[in-house]
Amino acid sequence: MYKVFFKDRTVYFGDDFSRAFGRNKGLFYRYNNIQELNELVDVFFVLKQIKNLYIFHHDMLALSEEFKSCFHFVEAGGGLVFNGRGEFLVIKRDGIWDLPKGKLEPGEDFETAALREVKEETGLSNLELGQPVISTYHTYQLSDDRILKKTRWFEMFHGGRARPRPRLQEGITEAVWVTPGQTDFIRKNTYPSILDVLYFKQIL
Repeated sequence: MYKVFFKDRTVYFGDDFSRAFGRNKGLFYRYNNIQELNELVDVFFVLKQIKNLYIFHHDMLALSEEFKSCFHFVEAGGGLVFNGRGEFLVIKRDGIWDLPKGKLEPGEDFETAALREVKEETGLSNLELGQPVISTYHTYQLSDDRILKKTRWFEMFHGGRARPRPRLQEGITEAVWVTPGQTDFIRKNTYPSILDVLYFKQIL
């Protein structure tokens, strides 16, 4: 974990305070203790005019674990699905372009969850699991509960000709195949974490 999205804002983690301070703008914090970190997370949720938060510690693994402990941590699997024409699949969920994904059920691994969620949210079967893409992290709040979600993304391939069927009961109103590069409409109305997945695969 090297960055976490708070909607359209970002928390970055690093071990070189001086170099980042000279190159970036935002709120900078050198990790001291978990109580301060918890309070800082509360402040960042509220002060939306602060676009970027930089947190530094010499032990990045320890910092990641401490940051996770400030949240209810959940894990999800998602799919970047390609067809035989080289197009990829996007869905529109709650009015925003997204990729199919969902939380792991008890006993599931990431791969199983990703395949299940793609099938459920798009109606597509005949899916072949490909290589892992990247993992993304984002936060949201449910009542007073702060959530940190890790999503592990996988390439998938759909070998059939079935048309995707959006799962309306989950707020998904569209599921469409997109030609790489013809993506301006996605870029203008999606989440930063989804852009990270698409940039990683160089299809924006």
